[in-house]
Amino acid sequence: MNEAEEEWRPGFHRVTSPSNPIVKQLSALSAKKKERDRTGLFLGEGLKLVRDALETGFRVHDFIASADSLQEGAVADTAAAVKGAGGRVLSVSRPVLEKLSRRDNPHSVIGVFEQRLAPRKEIGREGLWIGLDRIRDPGNLGTILRTADAAGVAGVALIGECCDPFSLETVRASMGSFFHVPLATADEAAFLAAANANSARLLGTHLSATEDFREADYTPPLVLVMGNERQGLTDALAEACDGLLRIPMREGADSLNLAVATGLMIYEALKHPQNAAALGKAQPLRSTGR
Repeated sequence: MNEAEEEWRPGFHRVTSPSNPIVKQLSALSAKKKERDRTGLFLGEGLKLVRDALETGFRVHDFIASADSLQEGAVADTAAAVKGAGGRVLSVSRPVLEKLSRRDNPHSVIGVFEQRLAPRKEIGREGLWIGLDRIRDPGNLGTILRTADAAGVAGVALIGECCDPFSLETVRASMGSFFHVPLATADEAAFLAAANANSARLLGTHLSATEDFREADYTPPLVLVMGNERQGLTDALAEACDGLLRIPMREGADSLNLAVATGLMIYEALKHPQNAAALGKAQPLRSTGR
């Protein structure tokens, strides 16, 4: 039996060499969108991420952990849960973890998950959705997903050619929120058709807008449409919006970071009483203050 197939407990396999064929396959998932598209799988780091995936119904294809961590109660229990659901458990060396995570200080646990997207017909169906037009930065996308999760947003729609939502960088930046926020993808026409079918209003941000975002009507169902980091909204999306809003800045300031601007818009919507139940999922918002 070679190393790739060494079974040290039923259903548990030991892999120590970074050159192992299994590691090469998994490393390709981490580094190449083409491989993620081909397999329908993606990687994420950390025990919490794996547990979040299990709780929200994502299938965990592989549970990868250092030999030492597999002796710990929470890690061992999660490994058993993954195996019980039909997943594979790999006990690996630190060099393997470093190769898969592409960092020198890797988490002791990595998961491989099946991709899942919300149906396009759900875009704008209820509550508040966020529409992101051609977002290119995976760090921005992950941060927006994290904010959307905290605020109880109904979902996020990626419009047009966007960065890969299943990249390691996006999942890492979301800090586990990736598994809690429905995510849909659509081209511009399909996005507008879905929002229209669900009678959702569209509010976009635009540098030429005159209406202050603090004075807008955020009555749901509503989609906040945020433009590309460099170019903003396309002309077609801007024209389709029921209102265009501006976020005031001091004279001479160029622009706000997209994730920051989206967070401001989300939390402004949360201030409106008619949105409290829909956006906060009928739960009081917890303060992050200490």
